[in-house]
Amino acid sequence: MIRLILRPYLFVFLVGVSGCSWFGDDDENEIKPAELESFVEEIRIKKIWSKSLGGSKEKYWRSLRPSASDKTVFAANHGGRVSAMSLVDGSRLWSVDIEESISGGVGYGGDLVMVGTIEGEVIALDASDGTVAWTSQMKTEVLTSPQSNGKVAVVQTIDDKIYALDAETGDEIWYHDGDAPILSVRGTSSPLVTNNMVLAGFDSGKLIAFNPENGAIIWETRIALPKGRTELQRMVDIDGNPILINDVVYAVSYQGRLGAITRGTGRNLWFQDTSSHDSPAYGQAQVYVTEADDIIRAFKAGNGRSVWQNEGLFLRRLTAPTVFGEMVAVADAEGYLHFLNSDDGRFMGRVRVDGSGIDAPMLNRSDRLIVQANDGSVSAYRIEPR
Repeated sequence: MIRLILRPYLFVFLVGVSGCSWFGDDDENEIKPAELESFVEEIRIKKIWSKSLGGSKEKYWRSLRPSASDKTVFAANHGGRVSAMSLVDGSRLWSVDIEESISGGVGYGGDLVMVGTIEGEVIALDASDGTVAWTSQMKTEVLTSPQSNGKVAVVQTIDDKIYALDAETGDEIWYHDGDAPILSVRGTSSPLVTNNMVLAGFDSGKLIAFNPENGAIIWETRIALPKGRTELQRMVDIDGNPILINDVVYAVSYQGRLGAITRGTGRNLWFQDTSSHDSPAYGQAQVYVTEADDIIRAFKAGNGRSVWQNEGLFLRRLTAPTVFGEMVAVADAEGYLHFLNSDDGRFMGRVRVDGSGIDAPMLNRSDRLIVQANDGSVSAYRIEPR
């Protein structure tokens, strides 16, 4: 299921893959999600702790993702509650209600915890106690996590604009208009912010590197080129976050490609055809992608060669992949957490986290995998040998 935006009216509607159903449609002619396969489990999945952020009446198509420092997990619900919990045992360190509907978050950087609201407000909280450091008003809704390097906080809005704010005051320093196409997937990637570069993906399929101080473009490249006769066919959004590994940037687009680009000059190293609206992941010298039809694929990071693919979770509405130890973890819309072997993609373990389902990308910290379910509960898991 994909939610789209039609501009300039920002009219939002649902589009399902033709002839597909998701958990519960009994039409015999429709393609159904894959049934879960039986396999010999090779690992033991242990829940370390679980905490509820409290219920929310707000209903969104995409869950908020948690963030973390070395010792603390930060999470929020759509109703406006932001909480800090101990990474070790989940004990609550602080919790605040910002009294706004949160649509983007949670971002962490430079001792700030940041969220965006459906009304376009960016709210920065002190990571130590949750007090409001500053607020800044954007022109449109914020769907992703604001990011900061301690000097600037960068946010991308639903209309494909990038705003760089002073991390101390929230004042605008510069902005860039991504020139969004008429039709796009409802979603935006979170910019990658380093000390000397801001990397952002756009609905046009462009990946652009900016100077964080003044917004000057350092380089730009295209992960994908629009193709086809209709606006639907021409969608090439980069909605997953770009990742930076050893001075190489990896980014993937919807109906486009996975690409490897040099950080310093923006030179294209390799591309592979694929389609994804989630962030790629890196581990064991491989790049992992959850494709739009929920096939999981692994590519060699050095040359883009395809290593393996797992079709066992077809159309189960998977999260972005997360590398956890020597495994790749994904979760699905029924609330199952799946672990795959990174060498060959075989299933190694599975556990039911929550019946509400899991949409948010997961978080790997230390020996813990942090999972936020659609009902707002946050849990930490650890892997132990059998």
